[in-house]
Amino acid sequence: MQYRLRHVGEADWHLIARIFNLYIETSFAAYPDKPVGADFFKAVYHSAPEYPFFVAETGSRLAGFGYLSAIRRADTLRSSGMLIYFLSPAHTGCGLGTRLLEALMAHGRKMGVTNYLAHVSSLNENSLRFHEKRGFKECGRFHAVGRKFGRPFDMVWLQRQSDERDSF
Repeated sequence: MQYRLRHVGEADWHLIARIFNLYIETSFAAYPDKPVGADFFKAVYHSAPEYPFFVAETGSRLAGFGYLSAIRRADTLRSSGMLIYFLSPAHTGCGLGTRLLEALMAHGRKMGVTNYLAHVSSLNENSLRFHEKRGFKECGRFHAVGRKFGRPFDMVWLQRQSDERDSF
């Protein structure tokens, strides 16, 4: 399938929320237990518009989204960023997640980011495997900090250091 990555636009917020809400309602991939509205992601973007926020589309359909954000608002931590991405289930396993990750990291490198972090539910085995295959290592774990669908889960922090020679 052919995918096009582009910067997020005003018309994308509801579609992004729809993809995210699917994971809220059916999996441990998204932490909230209640659906979010378009304003949730709009606020994320407007809080730090200098960071990349991409959508992936095939034809005229949104297939997923991803963004990079600061881990904390401190100049001393500018070289670190947090990655978040979600794909419509029909578009997983097609290389799109890797493509989004590569685009976010490439943009991050231009901003001086060399240290990438992601946090994943311990019950989201697909995401843990995805990150591991792409060079992320577990760097921390908060035990039983979440509970969803009646089950406790850990928040697993993953880290990858990168430079301009990086490749997958």
